[in-house]
Amino acid sequence: MPIENVILTTDLCRYCLMCRHVAPVEHVTHRETLSPHGIALVIASVRRGLLEWNEDSVDVVYGASDNGNSRAHCVFDNPLPEAIAAARSEIAAQGLAPASAYQVDAALQAWGTPFAQQLPERAERKGEVALFVGDEARYLWPQALPAALQLLQAAGVDPVLIGQGRSNGFIPSSLGFPGTAQEIARANLAELEASGANRMLVLSPGDYFTFHQLYDERLGIQWPEDVELEEVTPFLARQLEGGGLRLKRSVDQTPYAYVDPTHAVRAPARHAAPRLLLSAVMQDKPRELFWRKERGHPVGSTALQFTHPHIAGQLTLARLEDAQSSGARWLLSDDPGTLSKLEGLAQGFGLRVQGLFELLAEQLDDQTI
Repeated sequence: MPIENVILTTDLCRYCLMCRHVAPVEHVTHRETLSPHGIALVIASVRRGLLEWNEDSVDVVYGASDNGNSRAHCVFDNPLPEAIAAARSEIAAQGLAPASAYQVDAALQAWGTPFAQQLPERAERKGEVALFVGDEARYLWPQALPAALQLLQAAGVDPVLIGQGRSNGFIPSSLGFPGTAQEIARANLAELEASGANRMLVLSPGDYFTFHQLYDERLGIQWPEDVELEEVTPFLARQLEGGGLRLKRSVDQTPYAYVDPTHAVRAPARHAAPRLLLSAVMQDKPRELFWRKERGHPVGSTALQFTHPHIAGQLTLARLEDAQSSGARWLLSDDPGTLSKLEGLAQGFGLRVQGLFELLAEQLDDQTI
């Protein structure tokens, strides 16, 4: 069930600096009000009657990235991102949210996605394993899906495709529209049930976090106990280690870096998997970014892309600058939303962007069983 009295978390965070050193938005804006404790202080002050919701205070609350860094670096596991989402729902219910948030909510209610005016495609068959496609892989980085399917089939898995073009529910939850998020969540789970699958694979850590944790904590919707949930990248890494997937080495010696996707800090057990897969196909070790793994920073693929596109752009630029300073000339990641944002601005840095799944599919060994 949803975390009880979650909005009161802001009382605990308003004067705490424990996570400030990994706060991505404060890093790129240099605004203390947009640090985790600054946002918490605004919310707590409104609840105490010391401030009121107006254009400035609402702008602060909608300036959070909601990518999980604050909670991941809190020794008490205080759910500040969930508290901010709860505060946004109160703001949105009063008609005070940014106009762009209501526009995105309307698109989600009409189409299940803010990225296209097209209804999700329904699954055409049943099977033991489902693959949630989502809307980012469908509309923002469509090359990820055929590559992922090629890799899965090489590992002996032929999944049923569900959620083709539908949001996972993160964006409406983050923007303060839990009702819309619940409708989307129920549609996703209904399609999963209809597929007959007892295991569901997802393409990104954002998908994994949303299904594994957000549905329960923010929406009060429990994941079905009889369905195993796993991200594709760790699954492929396990198959590689067990001999069920064989990869050959690339001849490309361009210096490269792996960019931990947005929301990767919310799934820390996955950090080794993409690096293991890359070690099997690349000639050299990656040029690691400073903001990586447990301190990874997001690109601008969260709800900020709708409410604060300038800040979203700054987050993406900061990741590209981090990569360039490492000496990398080739960026790889395995999240469609992350890849889309990187690709949009990479040319200005002389960087090449490619999806991890596409690279691995190119390096499949013909003898893979």
